[in-house]
Amino acid sequence: MNMKSKNKNYYAILMAGGVGSRFWPVSTQDFPKQFHDMLGTGETLIQKTFNRLANLIPEENIFILTNERYNDLVFEQLPSVTERQVVLEPAMRNTAPCILYASLKIQKENEAAVMIVAPSDHWIEDETAFSDNVKTAFDYCESNDALMTLGIKPTFPNTGYGYIEYDKASTTEIKSVNQFREKPNYDTAKSFIDQGNFLWNAGIFMWSAKTVISAFKNNQPELFKLFENGFSVYNTEFEEDFIKENYPKADNISVDYALMEKSENVFVIPATFDWNDLGTWGSLYDKLDKDDAENAIVNSKVLAEDASGNMIRSRKDKIVVVDGLKDYIIVDKDEVLLIFPKSKEQGIKQVLQNVKANFGEEYG
Repeated sequence: MNMKSKNKNYYAILMAGGVGSRFWPVSTQDFPKQFHDMLGTGETLIQKTFNRLANLIPEENIFILTNERYNDLVFEQLPSVTERQVVLEPAMRNTAPCILYASLKIQKENEAAVMIVAPSDHWIEDETAFSDNVKTAFDYCESNDALMTLGIKPTFPNTGYGYIEYDKASTTEIKSVNQFREKPNYDTAKSFIDQGNFLWNAGIFMWSAKTVISAFKNNQPELFKLFENGFSVYNTEFEEDFIKENYPKADNISVDYALMEKSENVFVIPATFDWNDLGTWGSLYDKLDKDDAENAIVNSKVLAEDASGNMIRSRKDKIVVVDGLKDYIIVDKDEVLLIFPKSKEQGIKQVLQNVKANFGEEYG
C-alpha cells in the first residue's frame, strides 16, 4: 500500500515502554525485549510492529510511546521517525496516563483522528488480516461513539490472559462486549472456552480521539483534568516542562481498568489472525521453528544429545553442547547464563530480583 492510499486521519500509538522482565537475561531494564530481535528474523520487535502498522497508517502518524530512558534506542532502531512522533514518559505509570496524553496530542493535531493502540512486542503472522480487522474497526469508530478492541479466539484454556465476554446473540462481525474477565484459573478458563463467546484480551484498542478523550473525562475525571490542563502547550516547545512536572502525579492505572471495564460503548472484533503476546520464553518457543528433537534454537550452533523440547539462545554462532536436558530454557548472554525449567518460567521475574539483590542492579 503506497503512502497516497493511506488515510491521513489514521493514527497509531505504539506502546514501547515495558521492561519484559520474563525474558531476562536478554531483556533488561536498559535494553528491553521490544528492542531485540527475539525471533531471529533480522528485525527487532518494535521494527516489526512499526512496519506492520505502516501497512495501513501513514508513517508520520505512528507515535511511539516509551519511557524517556529508551529515547535513543527508538531513534536508533526507527531512524525515519521524527521527534514529534516519540512521546516520552518521565515516569512509569501503566497504560492509561500515557494513552490519554498521546490522545490529547493527536486530537490537538487532528480532531478527526481515529487511532489504534498496539503493544510493540506481539507476534502476528498474517499482517493483511490484521490490517483488514483494524480497517473494519476504524470505519466503525469514525461514525460511532465506540471503544473497540481486537479479541483473540482462544485455542486452549490459557490462564495467563484476561478474557473478553461478548454478546452471544450477536451475528455481526463487530460484537458488543458484556464484560472483561480477569485472568482465570484453569477450570474457569475451560468453562469460558466451552461457552464459545469468550476471547483473549490482546490489549489492542481502536477508537476516535474524540471518543477516547470523552471516555477519560467521564470515567477518570481527575486523570483527565491533570492532562487536559496542558492542552494549550501540547505540540509546542513548552510541552516537555509541563509533562516533566505533571506526569509523575498521574495514577498508576491500566486503560483496561480505567476505561474498558467501566464503559458501556465497548465492542470487540474476533481477530482473523494468529497472535502471540511473546510474554515469556515459553511463548517464544511456541512460535519458533524446531529441530527434530523439538529444540527451538536462536543464533546458536547446537550439538544436542538426549536433549529435547529446549529453548536455546546465545550470541550469534556460539557453539552450545546440551546433553540430557528436556524442556529447559537455556539462554547465554554476556555475563549471565540462565538454565531454567520451562515449567517454572513464571518464576524468572523473581529470579531476576534475587540476582539483583545478590549481585547488583547492573544484572537486570
